[in-house]
Amino acid sequence: MNKTQLRCVSILTLALAGCASDKPPAETAVDKQPAPLVPAGTAMVTIEARSESKLSGTARFEPTADGLRVVVHIVDAAPGEHGVHIHEVGDCSAADGSSAGAHYNPEGHDHGRPPDVRHIGDFGNMIVNDDGAGDLEILVPGASLDPTAPGSFLGRSIVVHAQPDDGSQPSGNSGARIGCGVIES
Repeated sequence: MNKTQLRCVSILTLALAGCASDKPPAETAVDKQPAPLVPAGTAMVTIEARSESKLSGTARFEPTADGLRVVVHIVDAAPGEHGVHIHEVGDCSAADGSSAGAHYNPEGHDHGRPPDVRHIGDFGNMIVNDDGAGDLEILVPGASLDPTAPGSFLGRSIVVHAQPDDGSQPSGNSGARIGCGVIES
């Protein structure tokens, strides 16, 4: 038997062995679903461009013992500072992001920037480097992904603005909404 024939016999033998498996078809490697990329109870949000920007990114919301850890990463944004907020409506369908509504403020605080007293959804500013990439990480005490909790971010939107949040009333004068993502479980 030559090498090609031997290879064919080996492949056929392996194929037949696979057909004789005791496992039901749903357990074959082809049918297995990939493992989740985020831990259970964590929300991963895609941030999409709004207001004619080219921005894209992600936001991960991860419950901790001290509140909700939020990690935001964006690319293709203008260098500089950009205000980042949670808005009250989970709707990013408007081209300018206006469908996301106002800042999420269940406790009725004045607008502010961390670490000051502020809306629970006021994250301050993200710094975007010259390459157009920016990252922001914040721990938000009192926030959660529990839909029954008073500070739940589920069903709301995360918004990245064109300008820095200057801390002024009523919403930080952050300009256009250039990125938006709906927070879903």
